[in-house]
Amino acid sequence: MSDIKTRVQGLDPNVKARNIKSLAKATSSIYETLAVITKRAEEISTDLKQELHAKLEEFASTSDTIEEILENKEQIEISKFYERLPNPILIATEEFINHELSFEYKEREKTAEE
Repeated sequence: MSDIKTRVQGLDPNVKARNIKSLAKATSSIYETLAVITKRAEEISTDLKQELHAKLEEFASTSDTIEEILENKEQIEISKFYERLPNPILIATEEFINHELSFEYKEREKTAEE
């Protein structure tokens, strides 16, 4: 899978109205569709958060004094870049619409027969 940041550069960060019935065709249930999209959005959010924290840790200073706070232009640019990225739920929805998400069902336990 390619880098998420490069794939979403052209993605519109604004929320759009969607036809929920057309989204639910792949799973035959609105709730299952939303569960798939939500799970992927959580994964994207976690990945982006960890990546951002890793990049910002490079700029962390070990001193605890207030006087030594430095403004770092590169750090500010990194933060602004991540702020401009679309919301993870929008990214996951686009992935679902473009059939870039794969999902499978776990076998349901047969409790009625046992």
